[in-house]
Amino acid sequence: MLISKYRSHPKFQDLAPRTRLDYQKCFDYLKPIGDTPLIRFTPSLIVNIRDKAVQARGRRQGNYVRTVMALVFAWGLERGYLVSNPALHIKSIKRPKGAPQANRPWTDSEREIVMTTLPAHMKLPIALMMYCGLDPQDAIKLSRTSVKDNKIDTKRGKTEGSAWFNLPADVVAALEAAPKHSAITLCANSFGKPWTVSGFSASWTRHKGKLVESKQVAVGLTLKGLRHTVGTILAEMGYDDRAIADILMQETTQMARHYSKRADRTQKGNAIVKNFDAELNRRRTKVVKPN
Repeated sequence: MLISKYRSHPKFQDLAPRTRLDYQKCFDYLKPIGDTPLIRFTPSLIVNIRDKAVQARGRRQGNYVRTVMALVFAWGLERGYLVSNPALHIKSIKRPKGAPQANRPWTDSEREIVMTTLPAHMKLPIALMMYCGLDPQDAIKLSRTSVKDNKIDTKRGKTEGSAWFNLPADVVAALEAAPKHSAITLCANSFGKPWTVSGFSASWTRHKGKLVESKQVAVGLTLKGLRHTVGTILAEMGYDDRAIADILMQETTQMARHYSKRADRTQKGNAIVKNFDAELNRRRTKVVKPN
């Protein structure tokens, strides 16, 4: 009942299509307990549901089920369907120590090797992800009208954050070299048709597998990692979280910090120390030890 009312409310309808789809996957997962009275939902039951979801779908998706439940319960609390939010203070399960980082940034050599070895029809969508920070789904669904005079004007499918900026030179080169086609999308597969998410994923997985097998790239390379790569490079260049969020089409800076958290800030740190040292020598008096 609560999910049904939430789904018909503008609060849900106004979400981006991608977000609604992600929420619906959680609702589908919860269908087997759909007849559970709201009064029976307690923090311990939420923990049990979260743990089972982690076992069935993995840590990230299991935690997402808990997050969506907390959002729906919060909506229901405001409208008098509950007297409290049983999922409010339930924490997500943390990544185990030592576990590999998900969607790690790509190294410079990995980016060069991938772009050099990719089939012609895959280079443009990868370039849009690599140099513009687009989500994989957004890159392959980008319309022809989104690019004009070497400028990109687009929205992010998940959050509907927008961006308008000049295309980097590498993307312009990939655009000019891309095979000609008549698809309504900017990128097209080897048949000249718009990519599907599953089709592009399968093509990328095959190509990546060959590169990993030949040890040209390390394991853990993901397309989503290219957003982290863009965020990391921008952070290393000294750009703040707001600037990074704007390029990645994020409304808040929280995800910008997430995408750039692995940034090597050594150069910025060295500059700070150098300026600090200069300040000490310029304005501070030195202590002279007595004989």
